[in-house]
Amino acid sequence: MTSPTHWLLVALALIASLAPTGATAADWQALPNQAPAPADNPTTPAKIELGKMLYFDPRLSSTGTVSCFSCHNVMEGGDDHRPTSIGVHGQLGGRNSPTVWNAAFHSVQFWDGRAPSLEAQAKGPIVNPIEMGMPKLDLAVDRIRRISGYAPAFERAFGKGVKIDEDSIAKAIAAYERTLITPNSPYDRFVKGDKAALTAQQQRGMQAFASIGCTACHSGANFSGPALPPGTGFFMKFPTYLDNPYVARYHLLDDGGKAVQTGKSEDQNLWRVPTLRNLAFTAPYFHNGLVKSLPEAVRVMAKTQLDKSPTDADVADIVAFLDALSGEFPQQTMPRLPPTPGDMLE
Repeated sequence: MTSPTHWLLVALALIASLAPTGATAADWQALPNQAPAPADNPTTPAKIELGKMLYFDPRLSSTGTVSCFSCHNVMEGGDDHRPTSIGVHGQLGGRNSPTVWNAAFHSVQFWDGRAPSLEAQAKGPIVNPIEMGMPKLDLAVDRIRRISGYAPAFERAFGKGVKIDEDSIAKAIAAYERTLITPNSPYDRFVKGDKAALTAQQQRGMQAFASIGCTACHSGANFSGPALPPGTGFFMKFPTYLDNPYVARYHLLDDGGKAVQTGKSEDQNLWRVPTLRNLAFTAPYFHNGLVKSLPEAVRVMAKTQLDKSPTDADVADIVAFLDALSGEFPQQTMPRLPPTPGDMLE
């Protein structure tokens, strides 16, 4: 596992390598039209359809009221527009729901990167006592097994004799989530050669984004860092510069980030770098959801990460560029779920 210190040095090297007028053409990458899938979970239409059913099914939660869709609304921005999400029994989670759109391009999942894959991530919320509240994954699996209408869907997805278990459930959900990508944004069309795809202001913002140093962390096709082997993760310390009013105003040090999971001092306030795509659809911002507007988010990041104070004009230009990262959302239809057996209503 590559250390966080190594990647901080990589980021500093990237900052130093940027030309004064911005990044070179090679630094800008378009989003692929298809997300990569692991060898043990190839994406198929039947698996996608099953995964969509499970994604929308609240019966995976202890109360039968919370589904993946509850916090990650794929009819809009892939989140829920709350500072922190509401789980079973009205409980509030501790962190903002990251968008599920383009999550397939992250090499690790969750704000703290604790899940090495979409498959691993899919299991986490089910047994989180605040989110979906199942005491054990086995109980969620048993509930799905008891819904007889699911059996044919699992067979279509995985073949005859498939075992309905936590792994097949997670693989199906992950397969569906790998379809949730938003290519062909104005930015993507621009870097592919359509120089009319970005307005003059957006092009100024693109240069300001690079010259200020934002690309040190938000690089690559997903604007979430360099492509890394699955499970590695690209992490950055946030906040880095503490001598500014934003740290206290937005409680940026209240959550230890990766260190909360690992207990290691070197992981204090380390966070997986999030994607910047579709930001217009995902307010409020940051891990605690306390920053409501995109211009303010730009100012906070510039000061806390780069110790810079961009002008109002630069902020407006960068926001215009970030708006150009919103891509085409694939059409979503609600799945028909199999009926609940009467003996599950006891």
